[in-house]
Amino acid sequence: MIKAKFSLHKFRDQLASYEALPQLVALGLICGIGCGLLIALFRLAIDLPLAYLLPEHVENFEALSSGQAFAFPVIGGLLLALMYKYWPLIKSKVGVVHLLERLAYHQGHIPAKNLIAQFVTAVVALISGQSVGREGPAIYMGASLSSILGQFLQVPHNSQRLLLACGAAAAISAAFNTPLAGVIFAMEVILLDYTIAGFTPIIVASVSSTLVIRLIFSAEPIFDAPAFATLSYLEIPWILVLGVAIGCIAVLFIKLMLQTRKVQHWPLAYRLILAGVLTGLIAILYPQVMGTGYDTISESFAGKLDLSLLLGILLAKLILTPIILGLGVPAGLIGPSLFIGALAGAVLGFAGHYFIGIPLQHVGLYAMLGMGAMMAAVLNAPLAALIALLELTYSPNIIFPGMIAIVISNLTARYVFNTPSIFLASLQAQGLDYRLEPMAQILTRASVAKVMTKNFSTSDAKVSLQQAQQLVEDDLIWLLVKESEQQTNIFPVTNIANFLHRDVLNQDELIDLNRIPAERYEVVKLNLRATLHEALLLMDLQSTDLLCIYNHKEQLTGLLSRSQIENYYNNKQYV
Repeated sequence: MIKAKFSLHKFRDQLASYEALPQLVALGLICGIGCGLLIALFRLAIDLPLAYLLPEHVENFEALSSGQAFAFPVIGGLLLALMYKYWPLIKSKVGVVHLLERLAYHQGHIPAKNLIAQFVTAVVALISGQSVGREGPAIYMGASLSSILGQFLQVPHNSQRLLLACGAAAAISAAFNTPLAGVIFAMEVILLDYTIAGFTPIIVASVSSTLVIRLIFSAEPIFDAPAFATLSYLEIPWILVLGVAIGCIAVLFIKLMLQTRKVQHWPLAYRLILAGVLTGLIAILYPQVMGTGYDTISESFAGKLDLSLLLGILLAKLILTPIILGLGVPAGLIGPSLFIGALAGAVLGFAGHYFIGIPLQHVGLYAMLGMGAMMAAVLNAPLAALIALLELTYSPNIIFPGMIAIVISNLTARYVFNTPSIFLASLQAQGLDYRLEPMAQILTRASVAKVMTKNFSTSDAKVSLQQAQQLVEDDLIWLLVKESEQQTNIFPVTNIANFLHRDVLNQDELIDLNRIPAERYEVVKLNLRATLHEALLLMDLQSTDLLCIYNHKEQLTGLLSRSQIENYYNNKQYV
């Protein structure tokens, strides 16, 4: 009974537009559960070895001796270099920048081998104490898992894009235990698009992923953020100063990473070994730079780090992390940006105490504000940063000062220094971009199956008068005329009606459809999974106004005209 009611072919047809909410929600649920389990496995693959290698807890790199602090990242760099040199599977491109590239230029198709490469290399990098984060790899793996699901089901490309956003939201929700921030991040950074229909499956994916993580681990926030007294309005000018300062630090972070990427022509193995050596040398003095550094962020919130140590760790992390990421260490930058922002905010909190008498108990507040401001400026995601700040600190009082700090830091980076997000800047450095024009955004929300017509027929080139009359009476729109497998053209059936109306023909006379006056189109093929945006690009490339839509079995399933795309856009742009 269930099999009779469910058809994968019908399911794909229903996914042709964002209005297919039940189907998209079902896919979002599958993505969320799958991504939750994957990120749980990723977390265990890192934490279990670290629990054995480090005393007390999995982030306690500070307990290592100087020799061990140097050896850990150097050995990790050597292992990564050897894997890239001798294990072909690991040579795949990975990371959030690559995810955005696949979304923009390959309709979100990510090979399964890339997921494996990201998992293995990120685990090695994080266990060895490289100064990187786990959130970027988690986002890439979540999106990759969703992409693999979409490719397996052969969903339309518009749904494939949404699936990637579901995977990214589910992954960041699982990594940070922040379900709402995951949703906003997916819409603000990955899709660059807000739609009511798009929100729903992404929310389902994010919530289900978070539930899986909380069932396996716990619902506790990853940072220990203390409560703080009510903010004084006299502190608002200093929060403005904090926003400007963090915006400048974010620009420095981005510029330093982009400058380091210019050595991409060096052999990757050498770059990875160099990254390990640099990390090891700095870790001798400041082992806090190793790993994710969540424990150090919590200490900055609690005001447990003195000013000189804060400055030392901040400078070390700010210089080291963008350099080793630019050298090619395959891990994330979101965690390090939170680390740098928190420490910079704490430093500014201490400075505010000495200069204008800000209470010392507010140093932790400024660390929280710096964390959110840095994330907003680096990622160009102010709303996601604000929601993450709220969910990570569990403090509703953070919203008002957080909004001020985040807006100012974002304005400083974007409009004072004209610096795009680190992801967009990295793509532009490769001559790429992933932003879409408003019209393209609307057209990517629907597949060609949503708009194409199936009101067509195929005919031999020569037909009798009776056959020609029957074609007109069948009320068809298009006719494909076949003379041979290599000679096919298409024209509106109304041309036959006009021809029969003008000419007097004998009953026995054959009509050559290739000779009657008509506006003819050549056959230009497009896959059924394509979006309307892809269709429009192909029309412009081939200088045609009509496309033939074929399914995966190379069967003609419909025809799509430029006027149909225009009608869809005109009807949808105000919805």
